[in-house]
Amino acid sequence: MYSLGNARLGILRRDGVTVTLQDRVAQLFEDTRNDVYRYLLTLGLHPPRAQEAAQEVFLRLYITLRKGEQIENPRGWIFRVAHNYGLKVLARQGTEAAFDPELEASLAAPAKNPEQSLLERERLLLFHRAVENLSEQQKRCLFLRLEGLRYPEIAAALGISASAVGEFLRRAIARLKKVRDE
Repeated sequence: MYSLGNARLGILRRDGVTVTLQDRVAQLFEDTRNDVYRYLLTLGLHPPRAQEAAQEVFLRLYITLRKGEQIENPRGWIFRVAHNYGLKVLARQGTEAAFDPELEASLAAPAKNPEQSLLERERLLLFHRAVENLSEQQKRCLFLRLEGLRYPEIAAALGISASAVGEFLRRAIARLKKVRDE
């Protein structure tokens, strides 16, 4: 049962259960907020800004759905908006210091063996540097793929073709394997 009045309020009835628009957005928020947050961090946003940006993405989702617009792939839409909004926030954030992988390594829990700890820290630094040396498109494709998006979803989020996504990922993985094997 679905009435026009309920449609304006964002209420759906399925099998006798009322699902509101707020419930739908809240469920999407619960399911994807950590992925969106991590992706925003990979774009270079500082953690507090990434949290604010993630919340803004879901607010925009609610507003868009409230207007009655249909979104075929909500997860892809969320990451597309996160990508675009994250780049805007990043441009405004430009004067702040970037994330420092050496700081992350120094804050990591120390291993029992100091030698192992040093080797692990060096390995992490080499990996971070290798990722930093990837092209922006390669990094974005890689990070979105790590968040579980499929090639077509990544393509939609970044505004490129699925075959371009495949090529960017192939090149990124090849470069990272080369660093690993050195």
